[in-house]
Amino acid sequence: MATTTAQLVITSTDLLSDTLSLSAIATLTNTGSSTGVTQTTGLSRIKTESNSQYTLYHGEVASFPLASQDQAAKIYIKNLSTTASQFITIHVNSEELGRLYAGDWAFIPWSIAADTSDIKITPSVSSALTIEHMLFFES
Repeated sequence: MATTTAQLVITSTDLLSDTLSLSAIATLTNTGSSTGVTQTTGLSRIKTESNSQYTLYHGEVASFPLASQDQAAKIYIKNLSTTASQFITIHVNSEELGRLYAGDWAFIPWSIAADTSDIKITPSVSSALTIEHMLFFES
């Protein structure tokens, strides 16, 4: 059985009137069980060369060995740029989810549904920009 743990740690000494120390840990499991997710697309990188929209993942159950669209899936996306003004905009189909600026990353749940949940990115620049991404899902 695979065991995959996601951890987020947020700390700050000057954001609030008191020191902030927040930690959240989750083990990625299959839907409704304690069995760990066992599938991944592997860690990938895409180097964009234009500010056109790119599709990272097509929301089609047939694209993945899933029994149904209700199964667990999580997506990791990171903007590897070191230029502060460069960002990517994340879309789920035509709905804008948000922007990842240089060094920012996102870890989001994803509902894989037939042709209704494509994960897309749009770079802010037409020069080279590298995006790291990975999909975790159950089989």
